[in-house]
Amino acid sequence: MKNQKVCVALFIVFLSMVAASMAQLQVGFYSTTCPTAESIVSTAVNAAISANAGIGAGLIRLHFHDCFVRGCDGSVLIAPTSSNPTERSSPINLSLRGFDVIDEAKAQVEAACPGVVSCADIVAFAARDSAANLGGISYSVPSGRRDGLISSESDPLQNLPQFNFTLAQLQSTFSAKGLDLNDMVVLSGAHSVGIAHCSSFTNRLYPTVDPTLNPSFATGLLGVCPSSDTTTSNPTTNLDYQTPNTLDNKYYQDVLTKRVLLTSDEDLTDSVTTLALVTTYAVLNSAWGDLFALSMQKMGKIGVLTGTDGNIRTVCSAFN
Repeated sequence: MKNQKVCVALFIVFLSMVAASMAQLQVGFYSTTCPTAESIVSTAVNAAISANAGIGAGLIRLHFHDCFVRGCDGSVLIAPTSSNPTERSSPINLSLRGFDVIDEAKAQVEAACPGVVSCADIVAFAARDSAANLGGISYSVPSGRRDGLISSESDPLQNLPQFNFTLAQLQSTFSAKGLDLNDMVVLSGAHSVGIAHCSSFTNRLYPTVDPTLNPSFATGLLGVCPSSDTTTSNPTTNLDYQTPNTLDNKYYQDVLTKRVLLTSDEDLTDSVTTLALVTTYAVLNSAWGDLFALSMQKMGKIGVLTGTDGNIRTVCSAFN
């Protein structure tokens, strides 16, 4: 009887291991069920970037904001309603872009393979394709994510790093998601593309200019943001003044020369370790690109739903 119980227990463990292995993400997850899925997404993304280079930065940011809140489950895509203010309603997400690209890609994928490919995977593919388009950074995306069933307005501010965070707060936020210090510094390099609203950095301009800002750079920013009051007018400017539409290591050069907009970017010089990483990536673009790819893959596995968890949405902006 004892041996029988042991065998049963081992069999249960075996089944659990099989189930876990089947539930893991894998490259080429749709190779038989929807073999054109990734190429459809890539075509949609490249077309959107050709029309507006800023969309590529928006899609990378969209993936980041998705993964840090409830995991990479597409919950950031749900459009708010009067009865359900969603993640998109959160103040930190109001400037997100690329929803229309995801919706277009999803519609095309649904036409080819109905009910097969998740919105969460489409977001991950779109971020990968944006990195390839803007910076020649290529990497494979393990897929098989399922879409989440919850999207709450209060979640983003509790989970996402914010523009005025200290280095310690940044480390804590990334660590909570299973990302280490190097991942944090590497992924910050995504700020080599995209824009920022004045409201994200006027804290460094008013009432007095932050002494850590390069003086001539600060003068230029005062011209962009002539007032600390951004309630009626909230202009934007490029995060990277050197190559604003290229995903590269110029961001790290900007950090070292004190020409970055956000407090959270300036903070990367506040420790010996992070400063050393910034200094290294400022001169090694290829090495940084390789590490960016690895950190994006790592981020893309945060809190994923697989197997029978969640579902596959028909439309990315609404629950089934």
